[in-house]
Amino acid sequence: MAPSSQQNQTVYVGVALAATAVIIGYLVTRNRTVETPKPPPKGRAGSPERTKKDILETATPVVSNTSSTKKSPQNDKEIQAQIEELDKQGKKLFKEKKFFDAAQKFTEALDIIDSRGSGVKDASSPLFRQMQTLMNNRSAMYEKGGFKELALDDCDNILALEKQHTKARTRKLRILESQENIASALVEACAIQLLFMQEHRDKLRFGIPTPPPPLSQSKLEELLMKLVPDEVENKLKEIKTAPISSRQLPSNYTILQLLKSYSGYNSWMAKVASRGGLSQLRAELPEVDDSATDETKAKRASLLLKIGQRQVYEGNYKESMSSFEEAFRLAETNPEVQKVLPDDDYSRILEWTGMVRHWIYDLDGAKKCFSMCADLEPLNAQILVKQACVEMDGANFDKALVLFESALKIDPGAADALLHRANLRMLKQEPEEAKADLNKCIELRPDHVLARLRLASILTAMNDVSGAKQHLESAKKLDPKSSEVQSYIGEIAFTKGELEDAQASFKLAMELAPNNPTPYVNAALTILNIPPPPGERPDTDEVIRLLEKAIEQDPMFHAAYVQLGQLKLGTAVTLDSAREVVELYDRGLTYCRTAEELKDLCSMRILTVSQVEAASQLNMDTFNVQ
Repeated sequence: MAPSSQQNQTVYVGVALAATAVIIGYLVTRNRTVETPKPPPKGRAGSPERTKKDILETATPVVSNTSSTKKSPQNDKEIQAQIEELDKQGKKLFKEKKFFDAAQKFTEALDIIDSRGSGVKDASSPLFRQMQTLMNNRSAMYEKGGFKELALDDCDNILALEKQHTKARTRKLRILESQENIASALVEACAIQLLFMQEHRDKLRFGIPTPPPPLSQSKLEELLMKLVPDEVENKLKEIKTAPISSRQLPSNYTILQLLKSYSGYNSWMAKVASRGGLSQLRAELPEVDDSATDETKAKRASLLLKIGQRQVYEGNYKESMSSFEEAFRLAETNPEVQKVLPDDDYSRILEWTGMVRHWIYDLDGAKKCFSMCADLEPLNAQILVKQACVEMDGANFDKALVLFESALKIDPGAADALLHRANLRMLKQEPEEAKADLNKCIELRPDHVLARLRLASILTAMNDVSGAKQHLESAKKLDPKSSEVQSYIGEIAFTKGELEDAQASFKLAMELAPNNPTPYVNAALTILNIPPPPGERPDTDEVIRLLEKAIEQDPMFHAAYVQLGQLKLGTAVTLDSAREVVELYDRGLTYCRTAEELKDLCSMRILTVSQVEAASQLNMDTFNVQ
């Protein structure tokens, strides 16, 4: 099976779920829940004979330059009395659901205030707050009357006077959402959230209880999830239309773990090692052109196969791709070359080309090669397993299941089929079936370290910690220098709350395989879960270093981007540093291959962009509450 997030990040998942709440708790940017006020039901304008076009054409702007036809009041007492009377009339019309007529009354009151000159723009002016209140009331009337553009104009004018006006922002959010302008609505939601955090900065910093925020976390998530599907779909289209040659290989560590997941890996490595080195193989490689004989082409294809295998043996995976692809091109369209290839070389060329295509997520190309190979070797159960893994990565679970079952009919002792089918069972959320497959795999192959590790992961998820520990101990005896084993041992310790022991295991895992990204992420999240001394914060610098190290070792480890981005955003001192988080997510997105991988990064990127835009609108230089 090609390297996948489910396979490469098994240990990370268990630790990350437990650590997420801790990250959020320290950064104080999420997890506030109250019910968001529902938008008021639409009402009719107070004057039925008016059309919306008439109203839009005759509506008075927020601050009108026209003079009232009524006699202007001569002193402040008269002004106040007339404003209060118009306000009273407007509220009465509101109760009668004559929304536009109510808005007109508030407009008349605003005209009177406007007639007093620019002094009312001064926040210290007695009429300033009243002007805001009247505009807010008028905006509410427009909204309830269904005149959303007028309501938005009032909201914008209120916010131009006072950016912190939460009611105006809440109404603007509601209207934008009703207009399906979800991106702008999310910015408003973030602004409301940031204003709440800013207002209660000291309480949040010291962990003192705060009143419920004006906007629930669930509302923000609802808006976000309306944007994510389209964004994911657009990114998937970019991935599918990009040239195959531009696709990235997984990390060397990931490819090596994949190769080790197949039976016969050790015997295959021994066979390749017994052959000559690359220099010797290349020295025997004949040059070919259009005039070359089929025998010469076959010899070159056969040697290219061996060169590619040797390159895999030495960890030169990118170079091996070129070798296998050239061998495939020489043989694919020439039946005569296929006939004179020695032994089973043509089948192995198809198998290895299928594998390297799978590495770069060229699923169609991989299917083609494995299908051709299966036609040549219909009783080769391992080819069926590799076909199934391609289907599984393409989310064709039913086809994958049929192929696994076919492989097991050919060879009931096919441990590979059981191992990878267990992974399919987990993707389908069938832990009991996955557990049964892995138990059968271990019964057939008691020395199968990877099967024991995966079973330990499942047992941990099923709260059978003692059972998981038993399999980990067995795996440790079988491979005492395995980074993967130590990482799983650390996860068990983390689950039991033994954080210091978990950290020690993750440290050892890093030492055993510095190119294994998983223990770096696990160690980072463990630091966030270890309570710091009183008055101190977690060592976020070390957490960031570990997460950056994980990405350095495996640029495709997309979960590390998510965690690193959240942490950097929460500790961002300036908006420029927050914008760097967007760049981080953009980099991570270039390595994604599936909708599942894209979903997390797209979500965080959209949210970060909205938060930065909201902070900019509020003239904030940071949204870090620490």
